[in-house]
Amino acid sequence: MRVFSGIQPSGIIHIGNYVGAIKNWVKIQDNYDSIFCIVDYHAITVSYDFKKMPETIFNTAAILLACGIDPDKAKLFIQSDVKEHTELAWILGTYTAYGDLTRMTQFKDKSKQHSDNINSGLFFYPVLMAADILLYKADIVPVGIDQVQHLELTREIARKFNSIVGQTFPEPKEMLSEVPKILGLDGEAKMSKSMNNYISLLESDKDLWDKLRGAKTDEQRIKRTDPGDPDKCNIFNIHKVFSKKDEIDMINIECRRAGIGCVDCKKILYENLLNFITPIREKVEYYKNKKDNVFDILKIGAQSCRKIASLTIEEVKSKMGLLLR
Repeated sequence: MRVFSGIQPSGIIHIGNYVGAIKNWVKIQDNYDSIFCIVDYHAITVSYDFKKMPETIFNTAAILLACGIDPDKAKLFIQSDVKEHTELAWILGTYTAYGDLTRMTQFKDKSKQHSDNINSGLFFYPVLMAADILLYKADIVPVGIDQVQHLELTREIARKFNSIVGQTFPEPKEMLSEVPKILGLDGEAKMSKSMNNYISLLESDKDLWDKLRGAKTDEQRIKRTDPGDPDKCNIFNIHKVFSKKDEIDMINIECRRAGIGCVDCKKILYENLLNFITPIREKVEYYKNKKDNVFDILKIGAQSCRKIASLTIEEVKSKMGLLLR
């Protein structure tokens, strides 16, 4: 079975991205025909720095490789290197109802966040996402909970195309992460670069501690002697992902009887996050010194994906009467 998923080159990839997507990608690449994409066309739907984009795309690729994406097991490439993505998006746009796009909650949310740049690309985003997936006839798509609505639209588009033109695309199913969504350090919203409530996978030792030290914990626990409820503490939720089971069990017990303070709890998490982040930082530096290796991986990935994509486009255009022999 084929898996497709993409990640935006946002400049900063944080532990929320890792838990929600990358960790799952690394796990499934052993068992599926895996295609992973750096979706740069999606990233330009909001304002960005033109000069920094090449470095941002490269860093995203380097981080994915550092986290364990193996080019011998999975295809890794840049979206804009395969022109069929936008070609199929235009075609699928003619099978997508305007009303369906107006109901997309992410468009509404991003329109509020980027009120000075509500462009048609932001509105058309879900169709391009559908093209990304259907171009490779993916069976499964690892997504976060916020992308489930887009995947439902992808299935609707595939269903409509198949009913009018003829059976062409499978209806892809979502694969949600087994780990609950990690909230940002404010404990309220999802971890996000724009909200500055994140821990980067490349965080320095000092910045990591500074961020953890100021992170929100259980509001009911004002003094160290106050018993806490770990289930209401976002720091404890992060422990569940990055700490050992015996540490998690100990914190769960001791916090409830005020046997451990919030600062001590954060120090344990700091050490565990540091042990997790440090090897990734080192590997990213390795890839920065081996840029040609990364470029070759992306080039080979794009070449492999173009072969698949061109066949899909040829089939689609032929069925639509757009291909003359």
